[in-house]
Amino acid sequence: MSVPKALQQPAGEMENQMNSSDSRPDLPPDYDSHLVPGPPIAAVPPPAGYPGGLPMGYYSPQQPSAFPLYHPIGSVHSIQYQPGKYPMQNQPAPIMWMPGPAPMPNVPPGLEYLAQLDNIHVLQHFEPMEVITGFETNNRYDIKNNVDQMVYIVTEHTDDFTRNAYRNLRPFVLRVTDCLGREIMTMQRPFRCTCCCFCCPSARQELEVQCPPGVTLGFVAEHWNLCRAVYSIQNEKRENVMRVRGPCATYGCGSDSVFEVKSLDGVTDIGSIIRKWNGLLSTMGDADHFDIRFPLDLDVKMKAMIFGACFLIDFMYFESSPAPPRRSSR
Repeated sequence: MSVPKALQQPAGEMENQMNSSDSRPDLPPDYDSHLVPGPPIAAVPPPAGYPGGLPMGYYSPQQPSAFPLYHPIGSVHSIQYQPGKYPMQNQPAPIMWMPGPAPMPNVPPGLEYLAQLDNIHVLQHFEPMEVITGFETNNRYDIKNNVDQMVYIVTEHTDDFTRNAYRNLRPFVLRVTDCLGREIMTMQRPFRCTCCCFCCPSARQELEVQCPPGVTLGFVAEHWNLCRAVYSIQNEKRENVMRVRGPCATYGCGSDSVFEVKSLDGVTDIGSIIRKWNGLLSTMGDADHFDIRFPLDLDVKMKAMIFGACFLIDFMYFESSPAPPRRSSR
C-alpha cells in the first residue's frame, strides 16, 4: 500500500512549518532605533522606613500613608516613557511635602500638621505681570515649615472686577489645601465701607476662619487705634481670646514689621507674626514673606486663628499693587 506524497515530507521541512505557524516575533520591533539607550543603572535596595519599599515622593493606592507629589490642577500627565531611556528635559523640581500626621481627637481634619509645628513661613508668589501691567491677579501663597517642606497651599478666589476695583480693600475668599488637594480651611473677608469715620464699627475690617469649610472656627476683628494696628482673635461665639498688636511705625519700609500676639490682659506673650523685609523688588512685586511663631503646645485651633490673622494683615498693610499705567497726554 503506497503512502500519500503529502505525508512523505522530510523532518526538516515539517519542523520549519511548525516554527512558522507561531506568528509571535522573536524580538519586539525596534520602533525607536534612532535613540541610544542610556547606561545601565545598578539596583539599589529600597530605603528603610517606607511602606512597600517606595522611595520618597512616590505614591501607591495600596499604600495610603505614602503621599503623592503636588501637581497644579491641569498639569498631571501620565508616564509615557521608560525611565532611564529617554532624556527628561524642562521638568519642574519635585515639591517636598511635610509627612502627613495621624488623625488626632478633637482636631479638625487637616490641622494635625499645625500640632507638630511652632513656626511656619507664608511665602507669597511673585507676579511679574502685576508689575508690568498693573492688573491685579489672585494671590497665591506657599506655607512651609523650617526645613522647607510644604505644609499648605493658599489660593485666593476673587473675580477680576472686584480685585481691580477695590484693590487692598477687596472682599476675598482664601482656600487652604493640603498635599492631596483637599480644602481643609476657608477664610472669608466681607466688604467693609471705609468712607465713614474710622472709629465706626461698620468700617472695621474682619476675617472669618472656617475649618472644615462651612464650620466657623473663629474671627479676626480689627479695633480702632490712632497709631497702630490692633486686632482681637475671637472664637466661634465671638468671644475675645487673644489680641494682636502691630508696630507704631510706617509698615514695610526697610525693616521687619512685628505684630505681637498677646493674651487679653497684654501681659503674656503668645506668639508673633513677622513680615520679613526682603528688599524693594520683593515689595514692588507683592512677594511678601511672613514668619509666624507660636508655642508648640498651643491649642491647634488658636494656631489656625493666628495663621488666619496673617492674611488680613497682609491685605490691609502690604497689598500695595501698582496702579495701571497712565496713557501719555501727548
